[in-house]
Amino acid sequence: MNRIFVTGIGTDVGKTVAAALLCHTWGATYYKPVQAGLPADADTAASLARLPKERVLPSAFSLGTPASPHEAAARDGLRLTVAAIVVANKLPTGPLVIEGAGGLLVPLNETETMADLAAAFGLPIVVVWRYYLGSINHTLLTLEAARQRGLPIAGLILNGDENPYSTEAVLARFNVPVLLRIPLVDDVASLFV
Repeated sequence: MNRIFVTGIGTDVGKTVAAALLCHTWGATYYKPVQAGLPADADTAASLARLPKERVLPSAFSLGTPASPHEAAARDGLRLTVAAIVVANKLPTGPLVIEGAGGLLVPLNETETMADLAAAFGLPIVVVWRYYLGSINHTLLTLEAARQRGLPIAGLILNGDENPYSTEAVLARFNVPVLLRIPLVDDVASLFV
């Protein structure tokens, strides 16, 4: 398993760092199909994982407003569709990490979400989970949404200081592997040694 779609239980849970770590570990190509706002996650991932230019694909849509993709696109006078995003791509063979925007149910337009985009790419998803009060619910909702849509779940990446009670509560309900645990560190670059 070295071709995956990274999603999270929300925004700012560490998807980009997790995606960069996977790229660094697997020698994978990084791709963020929809970028809303700056700094670009591709730039961050490339810098952290020290990816050469040829292993960072340009976003199908780079939007100016840091907001949900459907809002950012509307503000830029565009309408996103899964078909337009998928058609814009010639994905390479070999290891590939695709990073979604926000969480699994973030809207691309009035009917399509990141879950639809993940399904169109046909890759298993990895869910990034950061511990905070309420994160059990957000994680279970994300896993449930993936399961209801028939998306294969490759596993979880746990980000930050672990709470064993939270981890047990999620894993008791979903038998998915924990692929990686990212410790809370002052210098994220230190993870890429």
